[in-house]
Amino acid sequence: MDYFIQQLINGITLGGLYALIALGYTMVYGVIQLINFAHGEFFAAGGYVGVILLNYFAGLGYLKTHPWVCLGASLVLTMIYCAFLAMAVEKVAYKPLRFSSRLAALLSALGMSIFLQNGLMLTQGVFDKPYPIELAEGGFEIGAISFNYLQILIVALTILLLIGLNFLVFKTRVGMAMRATAQDKIMSSLVAISSNRIISLTFAIGAGLAAAAGIMVGFYYGSVRYDMGFVPGIKAFAAAVLGGIGNITGAMLGGLIIGMVEVFGAGYISGQYKDVFAFIILIAVLYFKPTGIMGENVDDTRV
Repeated sequence: MDYFIQQLINGITLGGLYALIALGYTMVYGVIQLINFAHGEFFAAGGYVGVILLNYFAGLGYLKTHPWVCLGASLVLTMIYCAFLAMAVEKVAYKPLRFSSRLAALLSALGMSIFLQNGLMLTQGVFDKPYPIELAEGGFEIGAISFNYLQILIVALTILLLIGLNFLVFKTRVGMAMRATAQDKIMSSLVAISSNRIISLTFAIGAGLAAAAGIMVGFYYGSVRYDMGFVPGIKAFAAAVLGGIGNITGAMLGGLIIGMVEVFGAGYISGQYKDVFAFIILIAVLYFKPTGIMGENVDDTRV
């Protein structure tokens, strides 16, 4: 039982990270019906910018004296950087193809993914970059169940970001404009909603959440790598499809399910096949229920 609870905690931690990444996929699809396969690279860029900023603060001596302030500043600055990066990508790679075929936009997304990944490789190198580990040390135990401070931090930040996103989308005028644009771009433009601004904002919000996940993954695994965005990005896409692509609540639920299945599959079956379990779920969902778990409610709750 203790082992089960321990794996449950690990699954919630990992699933929360997948949910943050999956939200970018589902938000962009909800607004412009595009699968942004470059989204995983925003996640990788966030991990790299985070380690660069933390090492910079460490060089100034602030990381030892004010570790949590440095972490908070790095998180905010990284999210802002990746938000602007996503807006630039949208302007260059997607906006000119907005009225073209979906295949053209999809190929542009794949090309941008390769471009960004190789950009990280050329600028940051092919070797792993370690994260400062002093922020991740420590924890406590309840019986045979161990709680790492880093896991608590990841779960807490994930919950706060998800609550903030739900508030933005469903309780603010900006969120209302996003949902209106998703439902009907022409009618929303008639009531003075700029679809171009809303689309750019959607890309920015999704990339900011992915960047936050990138920093937390860097702490969780201890390092970042230039190609780290591909596999988690595909798993997050599977989570978005599982929950119902275009549905925010579904993306959160799908991320948690994918994280749980991966952790429990690795713990009870084999760790060698942990990357396979997410894709088995994706195939099963596409075969038995292509709309996803919450796909039937997409018109009411999508971005």
